[in-house]
Amino acid sequence: MNLNEEQIERYSRHIILPEIGGQGQEKLLDGSVLVVGAGGLGSPVLYYLAAAGVGRIGIIDSDTVDLSNLQRQILHTTTEVGKDKTASAADTLRRINPDVKFDLFQERLTTDNACKLIGRYDIAVDGSDNFATKFLVNDAAVLTETPYSHAGVLRFQGQLFTHLPGTSCLRCIFPEPPPPDAVPTCRQAGILGAVAGVLGTMQAAEVLKFLLDEGNLLTNSLLTADIKNMQFRKIKVNRNQECPICGVEPTISDPREVNYEEPQCQL
Repeated sequence: MNLNEEQIERYSRHIILPEIGGQGQEKLLDGSVLVVGAGGLGSPVLYYLAAAGVGRIGIIDSDTVDLSNLQRQILHTTTEVGKDKTASAADTLRRINPDVKFDLFQERLTTDNACKLIGRYDIAVDGSDNFATKFLVNDAAVLTETPYSHAGVLRFQGQLFTHLPGTSCLRCIFPEPPPPDAVPTCRQAGILGAVAGVLGTMQAAEVLKFLLDEGNLLTNSLLTADIKNMQFRKIKVNRNQECPICGVEPTISDPREVNYEEPQCQL
């Protein structure tokens, strides 16, 4: 092992796991992850990735901390209201683990920067809260052949899957974003804060398993979670050969050719 004494103590509960050991911990320290969104999903993802010792973590978010965020976005505190979310997140995470290097992008993920940013990392995490960004993350990940973890939450429910190159993607399940007024946002319909915690923690576990090359990932599957009734369902999802981004004859070759305008919901 190339770990120092402090790292051996810090990561000892990983190291004693036969599936991880010292070599596995070194894989995590050598790994890189881009987290899109430092909010409800991104908070638990970032907490666990930083604590686990993932060596380089990118955080992209254009928002500032709002008082209404604090019910679920556990990275941030009352004293940080008004502060850039990326800076707030990094300040908290650096206190947890100084081993980790953070790349901060206080900006929106756009058609101009998505492929460039996502392609820099071993794996990406979609912690966004809107359909436009979720489809943009999916398309950029597919085009750059970057694995990514998808999750979405609303009210008491959530969904989760992992994409690897060659497996089903978001557009295999939902070819297009929903039309306006079809689905409300968390701001309009509400969310139990712990639901984001459950799904975000599961995303972190998927990322760590990927970096460690251990266990079975949620590829070609959609896991749905009904936290109100504590019911989970795993649905098999086949890759769609007619998918517009990953099918046999894809029609999307560049995100800049696609309109990702977020539909407005009046519900």
